Parts: sequence; structure tokens; C-alpha cells
Amino acid sequence: MEHRLRVDWIRCDGYGLCGDLAPDLVDLDEWRYPVLRPVRLERRLLDDAQRIVDCCPKKALVLEEVPAVPRS
Repeated sequence: MEHRLRVDWIRCDGYGLCGDLAPDLVDLDEWRYPVLRPVRLERRLLDDAQRIVDCCPKKALVLEEVPAVPRS
């Protein structure tokens, strides 16, 4: 099962902790709001992704399962 990160923009206040903790997954803009990198969340990055979800002070990050697309 694949996973992806998503930002809940209503909750995000731009603390920037996500980018500080996981620079391989998140860049920060000039106001310290997250810019998610378009990377596959392989096993080595999945732990980092879960860590930033758990550490977000506003709970603005979500780690979602992406349903597999059936191949024809």
C-alpha cells in the first residue's frame, strides 16, 4: 500500500517544524509553510512522515493510504 502526505491548510499555522524534522519530505516557503516534495514514501521515508504528522503542533499534516490503481 502506498502512502502520501497531505496538508490541512485550515489548521496549518506555518510553524515549520515539519520541514525542520524531515527536509527530505518537506521544503518550507519564506513564511515557513510546508511545500511537500513530490517523492514516493518508501519504507525509509515512511517513519519520517509519521514522525512529522505526530509532531505537528496544529495536527495539520495527514498521512493517507493511497488505494492501488488496478492495472489493465
